[in-house]
Amino acid sequence: MMLNERKYPIGIQDFEDLRTTGYLYVDKTAYIYRLVTMGKPYFLGRPRRFGKSLLLSTLKAYFLGKKELFEGLAIHDLEKEWIEYPVFHIDFNIGIYTDVHSLYQTLDATLRRLEEKWGKTSKEDDNPAIRFEALIRHVFEKTGCKVVVLIDEYDKPLLGSEGDLTDMNDEIRKVLKGFYGVLKSSDAYLRFVFLTGVSKFSKVSVFSDLNHLMDISLDENYAGICGISETELNDFFEPEIKALAVKLGKTYDETLGELKKRYDGYHFAENTEGIYNPFSLLNTFAAGRLRNYWFATGTPTFLAKMLKNLDFNVRNLENDVRIPSLAISEYRVGSDDPTPLLYQTGYLTIKDYDDFCGEYILGFPNEEVKYGFLYELLPAYMPKTNIMSGDFNIGNFIRDLQAGNVEGFMTRLKAFFAGIPYELNNKEEKHYQTVFYLLFKLMGQFIEVEQRSAIGRADAIVITGDTVFAFEFKLTGNGTAEDALKQIDDKAYLIPFTAGNKKIVKIGAEFSKEERGLSRWIIA
Repeated sequence: MMLNERKYPIGIQDFEDLRTTGYLYVDKTAYIYRLVTMGKPYFLGRPRRFGKSLLLSTLKAYFLGKKELFEGLAIHDLEKEWIEYPVFHIDFNIGIYTDVHSLYQTLDATLRRLEEKWGKTSKEDDNPAIRFEALIRHVFEKTGCKVVVLIDEYDKPLLGSEGDLTDMNDEIRKVLKGFYGVLKSSDAYLRFVFLTGVSKFSKVSVFSDLNHLMDISLDENYAGICGISETELNDFFEPEIKALAVKLGKTYDETLGELKKRYDGYHFAENTEGIYNPFSLLNTFAAGRLRNYWFATGTPTFLAKMLKNLDFNVRNLENDVRIPSLAISEYRVGSDDPTPLLYQTGYLTIKDYDDFCGEYILGFPNEEVKYGFLYELLPAYMPKTNIMSGDFNIGNFIRDLQAGNVEGFMTRLKAFFAGIPYELNNKEEKHYQTVFYLLFKLMGQFIEVEQRSAIGRADAIVITGDTVFAFEFKLTGNGTAEDALKQIDDKAYLIPFTAGNKKIVKIGAEFSKEERGLSRWIIA
């Protein structure tokens, strides 16, 4: 079959549209039934493009009693009553929030629409919180039914236009604090409340008035409420996987492996099934190509700059980042630890949990995120470098090593490091190590690159078809190229690779502070 025979809901956020126009739908309604029967006020945090808006739209259709839309889905037979409730669906995605005035405009437009629908007038000078509370009470009294409030991306006004954290000025905080506070004070008139977002911002007063919400972001019962699980992938997408396998010239299992490597690996609670990024998976099936679809929709430039400015050890990003369980769900503005934000925005995910210490162990979820994020990090450390073109194209480095042209590789590496701005060259060895780490990790998309041997840790081990290259670098003052070469032997970095038939090449090199770059190397 053709890959695009079925309609994939890429960018479709309206449940009714999806169900009435024949789009494929991965049934999440059993989660919804559990939500509406087990509790009342909820918060869910998930990265962008994970289906939060579609989830809210599905909840809206359910609470409007549109039983016909759920024919054939799990909730259709679970729910016996199908009561219609008044629903307030508030979507903060619609605005661009540069100041408090833009926030007022969005709130006014939203409230005016709801007031017109329900026949409620308001005074022009009423603030949004007063109007919101009065509207909820009015609708309850008019209909005799409690109100359902669904708020999408509650935290969007707290973010800049490109996802960067703004200074979160007091005016914006005060407006949102008052507006969201209504959800607690009007509890007697509310049937159900559900907020989505990326982060619970700590110490900014906004969430302090929402402390009654049940946060299901890390609840294992709802770990799969957004995204596509391994089970769902096999149950719903077998035809697509088969067709993609034919196009890629791979077996069914090999194709599953490629999809898993690129798009799987998200865990929103410990010891739960991995979740695939739905946006990337659906785009892959629609286009029949393995590409970085999710990452291409928005690069984390502000996060890359944050890591550099905070001197964060980016070499620990793979499975080595620890965070206390109490800190993972909240981001403290101005904090010198970006880890919660890296998790909440989807660049890190839960890999394990240390029950004794009460810590989550985080790492990259998959290759799409890992290599996309590393590509974004390198220009932050080398602002004048365009890694996608010219002498700095990663492919050029790889071709040098594959051809055994070590001298050409090192010459190219010297030119690469010459791009580091002068003012950064007086930094300690860690800065050079970070840039070196990023370059070699990016090469790891195409050839085998290891950082750890069974005995010690070399700066890098690169394995091509017939050769193993061991690299060790020293900064002048801490050692020479000769010292680096000796260390490779003294610490036996290459012992794990001597059993095979591959050629062994050792490279010791040194960075010079005076020459502001890679000064000399020895190849042995």
